[in-house]
Amino acid sequence: MRDVTAAEWRKAWTGHAWWLLAAFGVFLSLLASVGFATQAEQQLADRQTDVAAVTDELVRSWFMLLLFSALFGAVLVTKEFGSGAISRSVLLSGGRDRLFAAKLLVGTAMGLLYGVLAAALAAATPFLFLPGIGQEPEWSGDTTLTLLGVFLVTVLGAPWGVLIGWLLRNQVAAVGTLLGLTLLVDESLLRLAPDIGRFTMTIAMSSVYRDGKPELLSAPVALLVIGAWLALAGYVSRRLFVTRDIS
Repeated sequence: MRDVTAAEWRKAWTGHAWWLLAAFGVFLSLLASVGFATQAEQQLADRQTDVAAVTDELVRSWFMLLLFSALFGAVLVTKEFGSGAISRSVLLSGGRDRLFAAKLLVGTAMGLLYGVLAAALAAATPFLFLPGIGQEPEWSGDTTLTLLGVFLVTVLGAPWGVLIGWLLRNQVAAVGTLLGLTLLVDESLLRLAPDIGRFTMTIAMSSVYRDGKPELLSAPVALLVIGAWLALAGYVSRRLFVTRDIS
Protein backbone atom coordinates (compact mmCIF):
# COMPACT_ATOMS: atom_id res chain seq x y z
CA MET A 1 0.00 0.00 0.00
CA ARG A 2 2.90 2.33 0.73
CA ASP A 3 4.21 1.99 -2.84
CA VAL A 4 0.75 2.65 -4.29
CA THR A 5 0.32 5.75 -2.17
CA ALA A 6 3.79 7.00 -3.11
CA ALA A 7 2.98 6.55 -6.79
CA GLU A 8 -0.29 8.46 -6.43
CA TRP A 9 1.53 11.19 -4.51
CA ARG A 10 3.91 11.64 -7.44
CA LYS A 11 0.96 11.78 -9.83
CA ALA A 12 -0.65 14.52 -7.73
CA TRP A 13 2.36 16.77 -8.34
CA THR A 14 2.56 15.96 -12.04
CA GLY A 15 1.25 18.66 -14.35
CA HIS A 16 0.00 22.14 -13.56
CA ALA A 17 -3.36 21.47 -11.87
CA TRP A 18 -2.09 21.60 -8.28
CA TRP A 19 -0.57 25.07 -8.51
CA LEU A 20 -2.94 26.59 -11.07
CA LEU A 21 -5.98 25.81 -8.92
CA ALA A 22 -4.22 27.06 -5.80
CA ALA A 23 -3.12 30.24 -7.55
CA PHE A 24 -6.60 30.96 -8.89
CA GLY A 25 -8.11 30.39 -5.44
CA VAL A 26 -5.57 32.74 -3.85
CA PHE A 27 -6.25 35.37 -6.51
CA LEU A 28 -10.02 35.30 -5.98
CA SER A 29 -9.64 35.36 -2.20
CA LEU A 30 -7.32 38.35 -2.44
CA LEU A 31 -9.84 40.15 -4.63
CA ALA A 32 -12.54 39.45 -2.07
CA SER A 33 -10.31 40.71 0.73
CA VAL A 34 -9.44 43.92 -1.11
CA GLY A 35 -13.10 44.55 -1.91
CA PHE A 36 -14.21 43.97 1.64
CA ALA A 37 -11.45 46.13 3.11
CA THR A 38 -12.42 48.98 0.78
CA GLN A 39 -16.08 48.64 1.73
CA ALA A 40 -15.25 48.32 5.42
CA GLU A 41 -13.44 51.67 5.46
CA GLN A 42 -16.70 53.49 4.78
CA GLN A 43 -18.70 51.21 7.08
CA LEU A 44 -16.28 51.86 9.93
CA ALA A 45 -16.51 55.58 9.32
CA ASP A 46 -20.31 55.36 9.47
CA ARG A 47 -20.15 53.08 12.54
CA GLN A 48 -22.06 50.34 10.69
CA THR A 49 -19.53 47.73 11.83
CA ASP A 50 -16.49 47.43 14.08
CA VAL A 51 -12.88 46.41 13.61
CA ALA A 52 -13.40 43.00 15.22
CA ALA A 53 -16.12 42.12 12.71
CA VAL A 54 -13.97 43.34 9.82
CA THR A 55 -11.06 41.23 11.07
CA ASP A 56 -13.29 38.15 11.14
CA GLU A 57 -14.61 38.84 7.65
CA LEU A 58 -11.14 39.26 6.16
CA VAL A 59 -10.15 35.88 7.60
CA ARG A 60 -13.41 34.32 6.40
CA SER A 61 -12.86 35.51 2.83
CA TRP A 62 -10.33 32.69 2.34
CA PHE A 63 -13.01 30.00 2.52
CA MET A 64 -13.07 30.06 -1.29
CA LEU A 65 -10.00 27.85 -1.37
CA LEU A 66 -12.23 24.95 -0.34
CA LEU A 67 -13.72 24.97 -3.86
CA PHE A 68 -10.29 24.74 -5.48
CA SER A 69 -9.23 22.02 -3.07
CA ALA A 70 -12.32 20.06 -4.14
CA LEU A 71 -11.63 20.72 -7.81
CA PHE A 72 -8.11 19.39 -7.42
CA GLY A 73 -9.46 16.24 -5.78
CA ALA A 74 -11.82 15.68 -8.70
CA VAL A 75 -9.09 16.27 -11.27
CA LEU A 76 -6.78 13.84 -9.44
CA VAL A 77 -9.23 11.03 -10.19
CA THR A 78 -10.88 11.98 -13.47
CA LYS A 79 -7.71 12.72 -15.42
CA GLU A 80 -6.92 9.00 -15.38
CA PHE A 81 -10.31 8.13 -16.78
CA GLY A 82 -9.89 10.80 -19.44
CA SER A 83 -6.48 9.54 -20.51
CA GLY A 84 -7.46 5.87 -20.35
CA ALA A 85 -4.76 5.18 -17.75
CA ILE A 86 -7.16 3.99 -15.07
CA SER A 87 -6.98 0.29 -16.11
CA ARG A 88 -3.20 0.32 -15.91
CA SER A 89 -3.33 2.07 -12.54
CA VAL A 90 -5.62 -0.65 -11.18
CA LEU A 91 -3.28 -3.39 -12.39
CA LEU A 92 -0.16 -1.73 -11.02
CA SER A 93 -1.78 -0.97 -7.67
CA GLY A 94 -2.84 -4.56 -7.09
CA GLY A 95 -6.59 -3.99 -6.96
CA ARG A 96 -9.36 -1.45 -7.13
CA ASP A 97 -9.71 -1.04 -3.38
CA ARG A 98 -6.03 -0.23 -2.99
CA LEU A 99 -6.17 2.38 -5.74
CA PHE A 100 -9.39 3.86 -4.36
CA ALA A 101 -7.89 4.20 -0.88
CA ALA A 102 -4.58 5.58 -2.16
CA LYS A 103 -6.21 8.33 -4.21
CA LEU A 104 -8.48 9.27 -1.32
CA LEU A 105 -5.50 9.43 1.04
CA VAL A 106 -3.37 11.47 -1.35
CA GLY A 107 -6.26 13.79 -2.19
CA THR A 108 -6.82 14.43 1.52
CA ALA A 109 -3.10 15.07 2.03
CA MET A 110 -3.15 17.64 -0.76
CA GLY A 111 -6.24 19.16 0.84
CA LEU A 112 -4.21 19.51 4.03
CA LEU A 113 -1.61 21.52 2.12
CA TYR A 114 -4.33 23.69 0.59
CA GLY A 115 -5.72 24.16 4.10
CA VAL A 116 -2.37 25.27 5.48
CA LEU A 117 -2.05 27.74 2.60
CA ALA A 118 -5.55 29.09 3.20
CA ALA A 119 -5.02 29.40 6.96
CA ALA A 120 -1.65 31.11 6.64
CA LEU A 121 -2.90 33.70 4.16
CA ALA A 122 -6.16 34.19 6.06
CA ALA A 123 -4.25 34.89 9.27
CA ALA A 124 -2.01 37.40 7.50
CA THR A 125 -4.76 39.24 5.60
CA PRO A 126 -6.08 41.49 8.43
CA PHE A 127 -2.52 42.61 9.21
CA LEU A 128 -1.93 43.44 5.55
CA PHE A 129 -5.15 45.29 4.72
CA LEU A 130 -6.43 46.94 7.89
CA PRO A 131 -3.39 49.23 8.37
CA GLY A 132 -4.10 50.51 4.86
CA ILE A 133 -7.41 51.94 6.07
CA GLY A 134 -5.95 53.26 9.30
CA GLN A 135 -6.96 50.39 11.56
CA GLU A 136 -5.26 47.65 13.53
CA PRO A 137 -6.70 44.11 13.61
CA GLU A 138 -8.71 43.04 16.64
CA TRP A 139 -8.06 39.31 16.92
CA SER A 140 -10.57 37.51 19.13
CA GLY A 141 -11.63 34.00 20.00
CA ASP A 142 -14.24 34.19 17.23
CA THR A 143 -11.48 35.07 14.76
CA THR A 144 -9.53 31.99 15.80
CA LEU A 145 -12.60 29.78 15.35
CA THR A 146 -13.21 31.31 11.93
CA LEU A 147 -9.61 30.64 10.94
CA LEU A 148 -9.86 27.04 12.14
CA GLY A 149 -13.10 26.66 10.18
CA VAL A 150 -11.48 27.94 6.99
CA PHE A 151 -8.68 25.41 7.46
CA LEU A 152 -11.04 22.50 8.13
CA VAL A 153 -13.37 23.07 5.18
CA THR A 154 -10.43 23.50 2.81
CA VAL A 155 -8.99 20.17 3.97
CA LEU A 156 -12.38 18.41 3.77
CA GLY A 157 -13.07 19.83 0.32
CA ALA A 158 -10.35 17.63 -1.21
CA PRO A 159 -11.80 14.18 -0.30
CA TRP A 160 -15.22 15.49 -1.33
CA GLY A 161 -13.80 16.31 -4.75
CA VAL A 162 -12.03 12.93 -4.97
CA LEU A 163 -15.29 11.09 -4.25
CA ILE A 164 -17.24 13.19 -6.77
CA GLY A 165 -14.54 12.29 -9.28
CA TRP A 166 -14.98 8.57 -8.55
CA LEU A 167 -18.75 8.92 -8.86
CA LEU A 168 -18.79 10.74 -12.21
CA ARG A 169 -15.52 9.57 -13.82
CA ASN A 170 -15.57 12.50 -16.23
CA GLN A 171 -13.56 15.66 -15.60
CA VAL A 172 -16.00 18.09 -17.16
CA ALA A 173 -18.95 16.53 -15.35
CA ALA A 174 -17.13 16.43 -12.00
CA VAL A 175 -15.88 20.02 -12.24
CA GLY A 176 -19.28 21.24 -13.42
CA THR A 177 -21.03 19.42 -10.60
CA LEU A 178 -18.75 20.87 -7.94
CA LEU A 179 -19.11 24.39 -9.34
CA GLY A 180 -22.87 24.03 -9.66
CA LEU A 181 -23.39 22.66 -6.17
CA THR A 182 -21.04 25.15 -4.52
CA LEU A 183 -22.02 28.32 -6.35
CA LEU A 184 -25.65 27.78 -7.26
CA VAL A 185 -27.64 24.75 -6.13
CA ASP A 186 -26.86 24.63 -2.42
CA GLU A 187 -27.20 28.40 -1.94
CA SER A 188 -30.47 28.46 -3.87
CA LEU A 189 -31.84 25.59 -1.85
CA LEU A 190 -30.95 27.40 1.37
CA ARG A 191 -32.94 30.43 0.25
CA LEU A 192 -35.94 28.48 -1.01
CA ALA A 193 -36.07 25.75 1.65
CA PRO A 194 -33.71 26.59 4.51
CA ASP A 195 -34.72 23.58 6.61
CA ILE A 196 -33.39 21.37 3.81
CA GLY A 197 -30.68 23.60 2.37
CA ARG A 198 -28.72 23.89 5.59
CA PHE A 199 -28.04 20.16 5.43
CA THR A 200 -26.31 20.37 2.05
CA MET A 201 -22.53 19.95 1.88
CA THR A 202 -21.68 23.53 0.94
CA ILE A 203 -23.96 25.13 3.50
CA ALA A 204 -22.79 22.78 6.25
CA MET A 205 -19.25 23.90 5.44
CA SER A 206 -20.32 27.55 5.74
CA SER A 207 -21.46 26.76 9.29
CA VAL A 208 -17.95 25.53 10.09
CA TYR A 209 -16.25 28.74 8.91
CA ARG A 210 -18.92 30.77 10.76
CA ASP A 211 -20.64 32.47 7.86
CA GLY A 212 -23.13 34.02 10.25
CA LYS A 213 -26.44 33.26 8.54
CA PRO A 214 -29.09 32.71 11.25
CA GLU A 215 -30.51 29.56 9.62
CA LEU A 216 -27.20 27.67 9.66
CA LEU A 217 -26.48 24.61 11.75
CA SER A 218 -24.17 24.78 14.73
CA ALA A 219 -20.57 23.91 13.88
CA PRO A 220 -20.56 20.49 15.65
CA VAL A 221 -23.77 19.41 13.90
CA ALA A 222 -22.45 20.74 10.59
CA LEU A 223 -19.29 18.62 10.97
CA LEU A 224 -21.51 15.56 11.51
CA VAL A 225 -23.45 16.44 8.35
CA ILE A 226 -20.20 16.82 6.40
CA GLY A 227 -19.03 13.46 7.72
CA ALA A 228 -22.32 11.87 6.66
CA TRP A 229 -22.01 13.28 3.13
CA LEU A 230 -18.44 12.02 2.85
CA ALA A 231 -19.42 8.59 4.16
CA LEU A 232 -22.34 8.33 1.73
CA ALA A 233 -20.29 9.50 -1.24
CA GLY A 234 -17.48 7.16 -0.20
CA TYR A 235 -19.76 4.14 0.01
CA VAL A 236 -21.51 4.79 -3.30
CA SER A 237 -18.37 5.74 -5.23
CA ARG A 238 -16.41 2.72 -3.99
CA ARG A 239 -19.32 0.44 -4.78
CA LEU A 240 -19.55 1.75 -8.31
CA PHE A 241 -15.78 1.60 -8.82
CA VAL A 242 -15.40 -2.03 -7.74
CA THR A 243 -18.45 -3.26 -9.68
CA ARG A 244 -18.49 -1.27 -12.90
CA ASP A 245 -16.34 -1.82 -15.97
CA ILE A 246 -13.43 0.62 -16.20
CA SER A 247 -12.22 -0.11 -19.69
